Amino acid sequence: MAADTIGRIGSLPSISQASGPKAQAPEAASGGTVQTFGESLMKLVESVESTGADANNAVSNMLDKSGDVHDAMIALQRAEMTLQFTVQVRNKLVSAYQDIMRMPV
Repeated sequence: MAADTIGRIGSLPSISQASGPKAQAPEAASGGTVQTFGESLMKLVESVESTGADANNAVSNMLDKSGDVHDAMIALQRAEMTLQFTVQVRNKLVSAYQDIMRMPV
């Protein structure tokens, strides 16, 4: 699940596409729709929520004896890895913001 999220974040437009006086809108330049940074972050948060819900369902299935213990453990690990990835992205964003705020103008 986290690998899918990484791929979505990697589809952001590069700086060279968005700079310069004749820069076109990303949609017009590529001919298709381009995912914005905010949309990428929203999808990342949604993936954390969905993997958490999947883990909860797997655990409840395990408790009802309609699911397997192994499936529940895999779902819990997937949810934990997705959450750890999201926390690391947040940490990098906060660090970048702090670096920008420390720059002299």
